[in-house]
Amino acid sequence: MSTENPDWEARIAAAWATIDDYEGESAAGEFRALIDSLAAELPADSPVAPFERACAFDSTGHSDRAVPLYQEALRLGLSGYRARRTRIQLASSLRNIGRPEEGVALLEPELTAPGDELDDAVRACLALCLSSLGRDREGLSLVLGALAPHLPRYQRSMANYAKALMG
Repeated sequence: MSTENPDWEARIAAAWATIDDYEGESAAGEFRALIDSLAAELPADSPVAPFERACAFDSTGHSDRAVPLYQEALRLGLSGYRARRTRIQLASSLRNIGRPEEGVALLEPELTAPGDELDDAVRACLALCLSSLGRDREGLSLVLGALAPHLPRYQRSMANYAKALMG
């Protein structure tokens, strides 16, 4: 779901472009306040607002605070590209707080969703969740399968190795 406000989208993108300028917990709090002020401009029922707030908490090391905000964004009807990002980031945050099985459940359906540039991120995050559950072979298979198309050579071999790990 887009905010359908190109000016706001440009300002949120500009804010995110500065995240590396905020080092340390005090500066991270300033960054979260910046994102929060932009999110506060959106309507109260906007699913984009909790998504952006979740991203700010997540990106500053607070997965535990991000999880309920990601869940709220989805509950409010976040859709499209941001919804897919939310599922990836929520799964990662769930893994970080010791709930990788929920991350697996969130991401497995994404393997058969219409593809986009986030496909490899889905597989990478799912692989980490699987590894946290002791399912390393499945995770390695996903990572090799995602990597294979990007290799200058050995694409076919790596794709076959990925399949063999699951067989």
